[in-house]
Amino acid sequence: MKKIQWFPGHMTKAMRMMEEAVPLADGIIYVLDARCPASSFNRKLLKMSGSKPVLYVLNKADLADERADALMKIIGGNAVKINAANANSKRDITAAIEKLIAEKRERNLAKGYNKTFRFMVVGVPNTGKSTVINLLAGSKRTVTGDKAGVTRGKQWIRLDGYELLDTPGTMPPSFDNQSLALHLAYVGSINDDILDLDDIALELLGELYEKYPGRLEERYGITGGTKLEMLDCVCKRRGLVLRGGEYDYERAERAVIDDFRKGRLGRITLDSTEDMRGCFENG
Repeated sequence: MKKIQWFPGHMTKAMRMMEEAVPLADGIIYVLDARCPASSFNRKLLKMSGSKPVLYVLNKADLADERADALMKIIGGNAVKINAANANSKRDITAAIEKLIAEKRERNLAKGYNKTFRFMVVGVPNTGKSTVINLLAGSKRTVTGDKAGVTRGKQWIRLDGYELLDTPGTMPPSFDNQSLALHLAYVGSINDDILDLDDIALELLGELYEKYPGRLEERYGITGGTKLEMLDCVCKRRGLVLRGGEYDYERAERAVIDDFRKGRLGRITLDSTEDMRGCFENG
């Protein structure tokens, strides 16, 4: 299939803006997609943060399985799993932020200085950075959307005791590992308009059959075969048939992608422990 590559011009501008903002921040909140935490890790964003403390937020944890827990052990410290769409997660992420800055806050208070801490919120597109900020704010303060690349400009959001900089989602300039790039395509972090969704849907079926065969059998009646034969099963199960009896592959491909993204196939983590270790132990 065609090599996946997506680094539009506005991302170069965004990286430059974030580099200029780093000196203003006391720490980095790095939002990852818990379904593919290694795939959604952009090493350039981490390098840009220098020695600033980093909190890794594994968002959409309600859609991921226990495999995502491996990353918590690999990071070994500043990480929290949440579902930013659930108000109950606010307590967990607030506690994690306080832990990140506790020592510095204590030092400041000992000097009689009550500082407002500032954090840059970074990540690849569609991991939920703006939703995390809205969760912490308790109201809709930033623009969110399902399509990759919604946040474009720099937005400082003032909260009680914090200021957060919502930054545009930024990809690596190139993908060395196309398997991880595919995972980003599956979860919607890459603009669908530049993808061949025929290939993406077939690759997704193949990977899910390898890792979660029972889910495909339960949802679509798939018990094996080629990727195209699996798509045939989707058409049969969903009644996606065109006039003349031909299968409606286009609608079936979209159905598979939507079912995965919306959690209808159950809790799934695509990245392996080896993927995660390779990113974060060498990060």
